[in-house]
Amino acid sequence: MYFADAAHFVHGAFLGCIWCFVRLFLPTPSGRQRMNVLGAIEALTNKLTTVINDTTVDACCVVDLIGKIALKDWEIPKTIILDNARYQYCEMVKLAAKYYNVELLYLPSYSPNLNIIERLWKWIKKDCLYCKYYSKFCEFKCAISNSLDKCQQFEYKEEMASLFSLKFQLYDNTQIMTL
Repeated sequence: MYFADAAHFVHGAFLGCIWCFVRLFLPTPSGRQRMNVLGAIEALTNKLTTVINDTTVDACCVVDLIGKIALKDWEIPKTIILDNARYQYCEMVKLAAKYYNVELLYLPSYSPNLNIIERLWKWIKKDCLYCKYYSKFCEFKCAISNSLDKCQQFEYKEEMASLFSLKFQLYDNTQIMTL
């Protein structure tokens, strides 16, 4: 079972926290370039599979990701959990999933807390983007790539295991209100 989603890292300033008595001017690039990462994390082993580009994430990228996932262990059935982005449930993606014998499971709208890969995107921003300045786009891309590689290394295995825990908060006494 894989949890998949895209992250769009914009080359710009990411302030973690700032407070001062004096007005500061911080350098920042224009923010017009971005690095797109379409990723899928395996629920049990925490192995990451990615499709990375500088242009856009579309149905072709999702098809590439499905192909990468399906070809890992062809005989094991796979399920990919996705959000409701339009490019993830188009006909081309559904045909590719059928061809590769991959089940697509869509999360309800506006529920990013159910997709554990969102935790990875938050960790990457904290690890390499918050309070850091990259004057060149190639440095920015390199920092994100290094963080993606770092999350697969042995010394971060325990941290990643706690980050990608499959324990979700459950609510016993819930009430749905209708209008």
